[in-house]
Amino acid sequence: MQTRVLGQTGMLLPILSFGASSLGQEFRSVTLDEALQSVRVALDCGLNFIDTSPFYGRGMSEVLLGVALKGVPRDSYKICTKLGRYDLQHFDFSAKRVAESIDVSLHRLGTGHLDVVLCHDIEFVEMQQIVDETLPALRKAQAAGKVKYIGFSGYPQKIFKFIADQTPVDCVLSYNQYTLQNTRFADETVPYLKSRGIGAMNAGPFSARLLTRAPLPAWLKEPESVKAAARAAAELCSSRGVDIAKLALQFSVANPDITTTVAGSANPENIRNWAKWAAEPMDLELLAEVQSIFAPVKNLGHLEGLPKNN
Repeated sequence: MQTRVLGQTGMLLPILSFGASSLGQEFRSVTLDEALQSVRVALDCGLNFIDTSPFYGRGMSEVLLGVALKGVPRDSYKICTKLGRYDLQHFDFSAKRVAESIDVSLHRLGTGHLDVVLCHDIEFVEMQQIVDETLPALRKAQAAGKVKYIGFSGYPQKIFKFIADQTPVDCVLSYNQYTLQNTRFADETVPYLKSRGIGAMNAGPFSARLLTRAPLPAWLKEPESVKAAARAAAELCSSRGVDIAKLALQFSVANPDITTTVAGSANPENIRNWAKWAAEPMDLELLAEVQSIFAPVKNLGHLEGLPKNN
């Protein structure tokens, strides 16, 4: 698996990372065997940076990840978890909860330290608190050796400059905004991050199943015009004997200025396919045709969190 350096951290990450949200049954019910096998297959395939959160499955993802990683040498993987979001409408970015959350995550995961900790979905709260209270508390955990690198994650592109203009961070994670249909992260934010030496991470190359042949989740917020274009693009790919998911993944991992792309599944076969696809050349002719289908809806998304944070 090809690797890239995360900002100025010196940490090498695979261009494709394993997202453990599926272990928290965010998309479907998952058996214990599926969960454990998915983690082992991901590591075997070189997806040795694992992204999770106490929000995923309301703790289940971290717990199952801890079980799956038992006995695995700590230097063979890196782990990113988050804090601040604990349920759909439960957010707590207080300094007290930062300290508690890190200790709980360390306990669940069974690891002596966390490689990356991100403030999760900060667009849902008054973001000045992240600057004034949350990140300083994370710096204390960093100084104590519990956390190596810190940052934040979210959907609206506005959040990245708002925080990074006020305080230094090591890395950030954007999701569903560097895909075949939506490249706002690379268009609007990545050049800024690069100029600041901040590591750029991308999640959701399939845009919550939009760019796959799987049934769409009921909670998907994308406009109907985007969904229609995605169906047309998937049909075009199928007519050429290609799964649109393959093109979507290859497109997302190809950007040299984005350190890693996080993709999640509790299906070991999916993970094996992803690792194989990431190593294969992209069909540039098909890519151009798919991008022409998405052109009328390019960069269309939805609002997330507080309106003023969008």
